Amino acid sequence: MKLNELSPGKGSRKVKKRLGRGVGSGTGKTAGRGTKGQNSRSGGGVRPGYEGGQMPIHRRLPKRGFANIFRKKISAINIRDLNRFESGTVVDDALLISSGIIKNRKDGVKLLSQGQINIPLTIKIDKISNAAKEKILAAGGTVELNGAGEA
Repeated sequence: MKLNELSPGKGSRKVKKRLGRGVGSGTGKTAGRGTKGQNSRSGGGVRPGYEGGQMPIHRRLPKRGFANIFRKKISAINIRDLNRFESGTVVDDALLISSGIIKNRKDGVKLLSQGQINIPLTIKIDKISNAAKEKILAAGGTVELNGAGEA
């Protein structure tokens, strides 16, 4: 097979329909748009969601709930995720990101208590649950909070 023998697969190439090129073409005169009306005009048509003057569905349906625009997004990690570190390691945001435990710190990092830990670590993050703090201290580690504190 040579390059000049190659051809596209059957049905993979379709010729664009040329509209408004005379009555003999089959799509002349009104160019497949029909006669009169908003959609037949140049620049015509209606915006998405428009229902011809009927009350649109997004206004007919009731609104529910509340979106808090001040909500903080916290990256949560569990104690079981910290078992990969060596004894005495200082665990902070940068280490958690570089080791792939969290993708980014968002509005802060919180340590939760799921799992067990046996190695003493120094934890330097934004928030920690009381149960997680007890587990870290019981394993011989220390906790330093960057920002607001517990909870």
